[in-house]
Amino acid sequence: MQDHLIAYDFGTGGIKVSLYTAQGESIASAFQPYDTLYPHAGRHEQRPDDWWDSFIEATKTLLAAPKIDPKTIAALAISGHSLGVVPLDAGGELLLSATPIWSDMRAEKQAKEFFAGRGEAAWYMKTGNGFPAHLYTAFKLLWYRENMPDMFKKIAVVLGTKDYINYRLTGRIATDPSYASGSGFYDLAKNGYDGGLLGEFGFSKTMFPEIVPATHIIGTLTPDAARATGLSRRAKVACGGVDNSCMALGARGIKDGRVYTSLGSSSWIAVTSHKPILDEALRPFVFAHVIPGMYASATSIFAAGSSFQWVRNQICRDMLTGEEDPYVLMNAEAAKSPVGAGKLLFNPSLAGGSGSDRTPSVRGAYIGLDLKHTREDLIRSAMEGIALSLRIALDRLKEMSPVSGQMLIVGGGGKSPLWRQMFADIYGLEILETSVGQDAGSLGAAALAAVGAGFWKDFTPIDSIHKLIGIKTPDAKTQGEYNKILDVYRQVNERLYEIGDLMAENL
Repeated sequence: MQDHLIAYDFGTGGIKVSLYTAQGESIASAFQPYDTLYPHAGRHEQRPDDWWDSFIEATKTLLAAPKIDPKTIAALAISGHSLGVVPLDAGGELLLSATPIWSDMRAEKQAKEFFAGRGEAAWYMKTGNGFPAHLYTAFKLLWYRENMPDMFKKIAVVLGTKDYINYRLTGRIATDPSYASGSGFYDLAKNGYDGGLLGEFGFSKTMFPEIVPATHIIGTLTPDAARATGLSRRAKVACGGVDNSCMALGARGIKDGRVYTSLGSSSWIAVTSHKPILDEALRPFVFAHVIPGMYASATSIFAAGSSFQWVRNQICRDMLTGEEDPYVLMNAEAAKSPVGAGKLLFNPSLAGGSGSDRTPSVRGAYIGLDLKHTREDLIRSAMEGIALSLRIALDRLKEMSPVSGQMLIVGGGGKSPLWRQMFADIYGLEILETSVGQDAGSLGAAALAAVGAGFWKDFTPIDSIHKLIGIKTPDAKTQGEYNKILDVYRQVNERLYEIGDLMAENL
């Protein structure tokens, strides 16, 4: 009887569940969506019970498709979307039916008050928390304390996304270093919760889970969990990790200098290293890696795929009604537009500025619109603008860390040959396409289960799992054209920062 592993990848829009052999071969997958709630401006919430229900449904769908015997599932692990804030009472019951997700911005006031007279730089250099501070767990907890004092007093423990599901599966409360490093009070140098920061926030250490390695087997399924999911009680549950670090692992981030671009709804460029990449001005965001002693440091843009989706939904609505994939149709149109899209630039800050931008008030824009421009130009400009923004992020990382000469692109956008060539020309790097494609996060979670259950001694099998499909090499002439465009693009961004602040202050 062959053993199998299950990897769960919790994202903003839903859960992807994937079946692997113990050797890391992908067999099947299923996806189950869940809702994001927007009850007030800046508040982005999801229901933990929805995560659990989707976990159950996705598991049942996966097991039914290839008729896999549940008894062959030897281990599982979860990659969880970051910065979750799930409060439980002393009896282990949810205190809120809906909780903030990573993008929730409610705690901006609390963050400003916390840093008033204290300064943010020292906090950042200790934690590596380079997103806007109010997104991190600690500040959302301050919001709870100020706005829901009765509920806050009942909190016995606060869990992240994947740790809540692990608790439902095993009854055990625990987290790993990668997820804990997004708490706002984790010391990267000491690899643990910082007592001084906890004191400054006014939190007790007992409010937060024990930290164990991402590969640590925290238990097996409870009888209730086994009945609900259809899995065997023999299945071992590894602690798992935060999505950024699981994706880094699955994208071959097992050696210093390995770099990848995640081209999804939001996008980032991440480097794996034995030292966190920290800079007060550029503010890369850093998570502890799921590999002990390593870190995943990245710079990002908040709206990459989601900006391109906006172009699809608003400019290419007619493409949504047919049977063909609208993105395939959009790529075909973009290919008709010249390099530079006829002197049309696109800034993809439709979700505001990231921690590496000069201001969170910056918003997206088409710059240089002319009566001559076509829909083909609008589509190509959006693709180029996303790649140019990420090139700026790449240059910032290169200033602080050695980066390999090849770039792996993972995520949905990496499926486009046209876009991969744009990235090769704009980055000036070889762009790799491998068999893993969109499954880097899932592969990372499967690897944690494989090591935790003893099927693998370490993570070196990941390199052999990636089968090279193709390489996009920079074209010298096109690269030169993009370098000229990049110079203008940087200057345009500076003006957009000023415009964003002006509009935020006066409109």
